[in-house]
Amino acid sequence: MTQSYDFSTDAIRSGYQRTEEGENSEAIFATSSFVFENAAQAADRFTNNAPGNVYSRFTNPTVRAFERRLAALEGGEACVATSSGMAAIMACCVALLEPGDHVVASSGLFGSTLQFFKKYLTRMGNPVDFAKIDQPSDWQSKINSRTRLLFVETPSNPLTQLADVKALASIAHENNAILVVDNCFCTPALQRPLELGADIVIHSATKFIDGQGRCVGGAVVGDSKRVGENVYGFLRTAGPTMSAFNAWVFLKGLETLEIRMQRHCQSAGEIAHWLQAHPAVDQVYYPGLTDHPQHQLCLEQQSDFGGVVSFEVKGAKEQAWSVIDNTRMLSITANLGDAKSTITHPATTTHGRLSDSDRAEAGITPSLLRVAVGLESVADIKRDLSRGLDLILSDR
Repeated sequence: MTQSYDFSTDAIRSGYQRTEEGENSEAIFATSSFVFENAAQAADRFTNNAPGNVYSRFTNPTVRAFERRLAALEGGEACVATSSGMAAIMACCVALLEPGDHVVASSGLFGSTLQFFKKYLTRMGNPVDFAKIDQPSDWQSKINSRTRLLFVETPSNPLTQLADVKALASIAHENNAILVVDNCFCTPALQRPLELGADIVIHSATKFIDGQGRCVGGAVVGDSKRVGENVYGFLRTAGPTMSAFNAWVFLKGLETLEIRMQRHCQSAGEIAHWLQAHPAVDQVYYPGLTDHPQHQLCLEQQSDFGGVVSFEVKGAKEQAWSVIDNTRMLSITANLGDAKSTITHPATTTHGRLSDSDRAEAGITPSLLRVAVGLESVADIKRDLSRGLDLILSDR
């Protein structure tokens, strides 16, 4: 599509051309390979001398439609879809880093991301240092002559801490490095990091992009060189590939992304304010609250506050688990971005494999709970959480 459209229209219309069958919903190209007209055409496509489909590990029309649509929504030149969000992070790092290149990442990362950086990226010859997400000066202090990549997820999982994307982009570019932003919590419906100066955006499409917890996938969005050539080249060879069916599900998810995110944000804000007033709750983490330390920054770089609320209950792990175990409606699962509200105990799930010191550094306490607020009635969500929260008060 050459015409420029608004976000909601691009989310429904961009990135796809109808086949000769005239379908209104995008087709699923469930095929492993593609047929060539002759040997010369096959040779040209395999050697990149002519455009066209070759093999679904790296060229599939349904996957390509998802890539083009997400790139349009993020304002990027290219997108590479992957088999998961972690595969997207791996593909980005392996494709863009040389042995010896140094990485600076935020200390409050998602557990698997932190494990990848500490356990595997360092093994590949890339030292990693960690900086406080909300202190640009700390990021600057960690940079050395070999620093080539800064990595941050903002808002962070699960404490919803924010990074100043413009400030980190400036620091990266002044030091011949690139800034990679994990935009999982916000999606382009709420935040567009490339417009704030970031070089690459990472997505776990499994979350809000899907929106109904059906499929696993990821994506890397950025420019035509780093993403369109380097990351794509890694995907073509190594094969952390998104399936055509999953790409089709994510295409359908993008169609409703904007209106779903509006509802997630509205409901999460109500839940956050309610939790803040509950006597069994010690602390609430949600950037929509005016006492959140980065509330003003959130207003500057996001269009809304997001659908994830974390909070600490009075007590410790026993009380936190009691809140979870007394729910009847919320799904006890670590996934998020679903139409169904989910609840999890980060210290023993998403961050359970970390050492005690790493959890402490990330601010993951035994009393912390994370709720990804879904699309159900807010009153019903409150009633479900009240069962366990009220028990904490009765036991004191």
